Amino acid sequence: MPYRAPVDQIRFILNHVVPFDKVATTVTFAEASGDMVDAILTEAGRMATEVLAPLNISGDQTPARLENGVLRSSPGFDKGFAAIAEGGWIGLSADPEHGGAGLPQALNMSVAEMTSGACLALQLNPLLTQGQIEALEHHADEAMKALYLPKLISGEWNGTMNLTEPGAGSDVGALKTRAEPNGDGTYAITGQKIFITWGDSDVNENTCHAVLARLPDGARGTKGISLFMVPKYLPDEDGRPGRANSLKVVSLEHKMGIHGSPTCVMSYEGATGWLIGREHGGMAAMFTMMNAARLGVGVQGVGVAEAALQKATEYAAEREQFGPIIRHADVRRMLATSRAEVFAARAICLDCATALDLAKATGDADWSARAALLTPIAKAYGTDTGCRVADAAVQVHGGMGYIEESGAAQYLRDVRITPIYEGTNGIQAMDLVGRKMMDGGAAAQALLDEVQDEARKHSQLFPERSELVWTAAQTLSEATLRLIEMELADRNAGAVPYLSAFARVLGAHYHLRAAAAGGEDEKILARIYIDRILPRYEADLAELFAGVADLDAISDRALGLA
Repeated sequence: MPYRAPVDQIRFILNHVVPFDKVATTVTFAEASGDMVDAILTEAGRMATEVLAPLNISGDQTPARLENGVLRSSPGFDKGFAAIAEGGWIGLSADPEHGGAGLPQALNMSVAEMTSGACLALQLNPLLTQGQIEALEHHADEAMKALYLPKLISGEWNGTMNLTEPGAGSDVGALKTRAEPNGDGTYAITGQKIFITWGDSDVNENTCHAVLARLPDGARGTKGISLFMVPKYLPDEDGRPGRANSLKVVSLEHKMGIHGSPTCVMSYEGATGWLIGREHGGMAAMFTMMNAARLGVGVQGVGVAEAALQKATEYAAEREQFGPIIRHADVRRMLATSRAEVFAARAICLDCATALDLAKATGDADWSARAALLTPIAKAYGTDTGCRVADAAVQVHGGMGYIEESGAAQYLRDVRITPIYEGTNGIQAMDLVGRKMMDGGAAAQALLDEVQDEARKHSQLFPERSELVWTAAQTLSEATLRLIEMELADRNAGAVPYLSAFARVLGAHYHLRAAAAGGEDEKILARIYIDRILPRYEADLAELFAGVADLDAISDRALGLA
């Protein structure tokens, strides 16, 4: 079955579940009227369904490759990317001053979900470019903005993020890439970077690398790191790609999935670079890029989950084993709980995006705090949902799910990277219980207060389920107060289950809203989520309070080391 972009489901959440109605009332996003939103969702859904989705299998079966040092992308990716670029989708939320449309992130993330579900390997190209655009908008000088932003927004050039090295992954401060001043305002960049998504491209005229490196006087650790723009081709006087820079793609990684996305090992050999932002301020600039990408990766998980679930549902309706297997109770359980989780994860991501929009439009610190709190939850829950749903889709297919020709396995292979890149989900969880609680839990408590208020609001309409949601939010609120008093090591040991508990409570909250605004299907789906998925938060909190002591106490030998 071909992928169908879930335009109606996204529109329902924007209209009834998250506070997107507030966005169009702001001066900043006054153009985001109902007609504009409908037009954008409809056209992006058409492109995803008709143009990008047919490329998904070819990208998997005919991966990107290097031929004599020249990258060759998967068949059809050039036309697919052209549709993305010519449609203006890369610059949907970018600054109009440099050619962007200046529209809300909530719409940008809606488009990103649909393009991810259609062809994740290709969608990674604009995702990284959009992250670089945001970093440049916030940190670059005017000359760099004027040169690079129009080209990135148009899709003529693509952007990358060069952070990871063989000995420096999550420990970014251990990087060894060097930046030596050339005396003319440029720098010579030398070092190796790995896992560089779309580190080379034949669907773009130029590839622009945002590279973390250390200046000679840079302190050890992350405080001494700077960020540099290092293009594949040095722009000439007219801003066109000129002579080749001193960098190269050493090799492409052979990956479990997303085969159509060239994941490069990059070598910089005295390559010419320009400083982005201030000296030794590279982590601030990179975090701007990474935070944008983290929500985008959460959305990727939702997009692939949607595509995998569509395929599994269609297969279940056609497959006969004592009748269509879609009538079997266990198959219906897998499909229904998957559908409920996809809804919850999509709502979390769109609520986060809407909070970003309202923070930008109003300058209200409360919206900024809400967006910051929701970002690690959206990234982790969106991608975990992608893995769970894709795994369930393979199970629904039975033996055929393990056979590549069915297409079910590709979704599981592709989505499995999403809990890992742009900060592992463990890192996201530790960010939630650490940095995001530096306000004493104020943002978390404000959101949980909203959940409880909403549950009270619907207590007459859905008395039993509203009470379950209210109780869960109250329990999580009390757990958050306890969390803040815990030692950091104990917090980190329970960070993943705490994030999971928070996501489940939020998911129930959004389902309750949907049930109140929708029809019988929304009511039943809310019952399924609240009765079958929400209760797992209690087990999550039990693991949170188990602490770190037993994890420290278990010997390496017991873990399996000789």
